[in-house]
Amino acid sequence: MMVTINKLEIENVKRVKAVKLEPSATGLTIVGGNNNQGKTSVLDAIAWALGGNKYKPSQAQREGSTIPPTLKITMSNGLVVERTGKNSALKVIDPEGNKAGQKLLDSFVEELAIDLPKFMESSSKDKATTLLQIIGVGPQLAELEMEEKAKYDERHAIGVIADQKEKFAKEQPYYPDAPKELVSIAELIQQQQEILARNGENARKRQNAAAIQNQYNAANAEVERLEQLLNDARAKQAEFAKDLEIAQTDAMDLQDESTEEIEKNIAEIDEINRKVRANLDKDKAEDDAKGYRAQYKELDNVISEIRRKKTDLLTNADLPLEGLSVDDGELLYLGQRWDNMSGSQQLQVATAIVRKLKPECGFVLIDKLEQMDQVTLQEFGQWLEREKLQAIATRVSTGGECSILIEDGYSVKPEVSQPSGWQGGF
Repeated sequence: MMVTINKLEIENVKRVKAVKLEPSATGLTIVGGNNNQGKTSVLDAIAWALGGNKYKPSQAQREGSTIPPTLKITMSNGLVVERTGKNSALKVIDPEGNKAGQKLLDSFVEELAIDLPKFMESSSKDKATTLLQIIGVGPQLAELEMEEKAKYDERHAIGVIADQKEKFAKEQPYYPDAPKELVSIAELIQQQQEILARNGENARKRQNAAAIQNQYNAANAEVERLEQLLNDARAKQAEFAKDLEIAQTDAMDLQDESTEEIEKNIAEIDEINRKVRANLDKDKAEDDAKGYRAQYKELDNVISEIRRKKTDLLTNADLPLEGLSVDDGELLYLGQRWDNMSGSQQLQVATAIVRKLKPECGFVLIDKLEQMDQVTLQEFGQWLEREKLQAIATRVSTGGECSILIEDGYSVKPEVSQPSGWQGGF
């Protein structure tokens, strides 16, 4: 059962002289008035009465008063909470007249409900942590976010490599006329050596013909010199003439092969192979880039699936307010981070989360509602009513939205009737 405040009576607390208020059971009850009249003192007194001495103001007794503070709050569950006397001793009495203490109050009073600024001023990550504790998905979400970050970092690294490979491929020259494989210089040198060997054989044959020619010439001289051996010399002459004819015939048809093309190819082989290597490097870089792009796309899908799981986890959770979520450890509402929310949205989010922290606590104290215009105030009050929540708030105003006014420490009834969405009285 949710517990709210039915009635409160405060005397001599801070700026308050005497205030009585019966807040609306649900919706927005606004304590209005000009500055320095005692509005915030009303909320401080409620926090002290219900939250214990840790909320006691440093100068609790009203300045100039000789009478100690008196606080009396009647709760919807029938409890009567009082702080009276010189030491402001706490007294809690249940409907049967039994006495209790702070421990009973702590069982249904949420600390943040009486100290909303503590939540409002906490860091975005602390707000998110509070929400995750409420809905019970903190460990699962943290695990998914760690997995998402790891995959994101991996994808980023692969993307950088892919960009580098693509840049390298674009910068590499390409030679369409170059062969696909490196040319072997050894093969060309072997061909050159074979031609040189054949040419060497031709040279040997030419030398042989020249030697025979010399022999023939010597034989002629021998014939002239040795007439007595003319017959033998002529026989030798005929023999040499025959050999000469054969040798000359062999030498006549010989043609030397040119090594010019092979020498040119050898000279150009380094340039050819440079082009081939450039083409191979370009092809490999393009293939590498495609591979890394494929990995990048695959990690894109993995990250999308992780984010879907995060969304499903929060969608299926029992959120205190539709539109709340957590991303990268920060609280979001309708896709906006805390510092991008309007003041009214921040209050609505804070109120919803505080209410969820301790469902038995059906009220919340809100100071300084000046940031809301009349329309936003009314919408906020109507939202509180739909949520069956009670909010007691202060606002620098003397308009008809105020349930009561505080003037010089006293509560007075406003003359203008309240619009729908808030109400209250004495």
